Amino acid sequence: MKRVLAALLLAVLPNSPLHLARQAPTDLQVGTSHFLSYQDLLQLPQVSFTTSNDPNFPVPTEVGGVPLEQLKRALHGEGNMMVAICSDDYRTNYPASYVTAHHPVLVLKINGKPPEGWPKTSGGGELGPYLIANPDFAPSFKVLSHSDEAQIPFGVVRIDFRTESEVFGAISPQGDYAPGSPVMNGYVIAKQNCFRCHNMGAEGGHMAPFPWPLLGTLAKSSPEFFARYVRTPQAVNPRARMEGSPQYDDQTIAALEAYFSTFAAGGQK
Repeated sequence: MKRVLAALLLAVLPNSPLHLARQAPTDLQVGTSHFLSYQDLLQLPQVSFTTSNDPNFPVPTEVGGVPLEQLKRALHGEGNMMVAICSDDYRTNYPASYVTAHHPVLVLKINGKPPEGWPKTSGGGELGPYLIANPDFAPSFKVLSHSDEAQIPFGVVRIDFRTESEVFGAISPQGDYAPGSPVMNGYVIAKQNCFRCHNMGAEGGHMAPFPWPLLGTLAKSSPEFFARYVRTPQAVNPRARMEGSPQYDDQTIAALEAYFSTFAAGGQK
C-alpha cells in the first residue's frame, strides 16, 4: 500500500517525492506513515479568499490554500470523509455532507505569508503548521438549538482519509431509536461538537480528559452537573479548555443526556 500511494503521489507531484518520515515541522502527515512537505502542497491547485466570520481571524484576512476536495482527489484518498488531527489531539471530522456544503480549505498562506509569518492565536499560540478555513460559511442544518458549526481547527499536523461508518459507528447510539427522537438528535449534535475533543476508544479527539463512557455516566447519574458543564465548563472547572455552549436550551441538553445515557452502564435512563 505504501508503494502504491507513493507512486500515485509521484504522478501528481513528479518533482516532490513522498516522504516516509517527517523531515520538517511543516510536513503534513497523510494517513499513518506518509508525509508531504509544504512545497509539495504548494504544487497543488490553490484557491484564495478573504475571511469574514472566522473566529481564528479577528479581522478580515486573506487566506489561500488547497481545498480538501482537491487534496483528496490528488492523493486518491479512500473513504467518504476526512479527519484533521491537531498537535493537541483535537480532531475535526469532515464528512461528505460538510465538504459539499462548505468546501473547507487547508490553509497554506495567510496574507500571502507562509506559516512562519502567520499571526498568533487569541491565546498566543501557533496557528500552524496548518489550519482549515471555509470560504463563506453559512449553517447547512439545525437540530434543536444546535446549528451546523464551522469546523476550523488550527495546529493541524495530519489528515486521514476514513469512512463515516467506521468513525461515527464508534459512537452510534446504543439501541434502536427513531429519527428525530431525543437520542438521535443528541447523536447528531454530539458527533459534530463533542467528538472533536472526547474519544470513544481510538476514535474521536483525545484532548479532553472525559472519554465517551464517562460522559454517559455523567449524563445518566448527574444530569444537572452534565448540563452545567456543557453550557459553562469554566464554572465547574476554571482550568477547563472546553468552549461552552450556553445557547443550548433545556430540550437540547435533554437530547444530549438521552443520547449519552445509552453509553452508561444499564443504558438510557
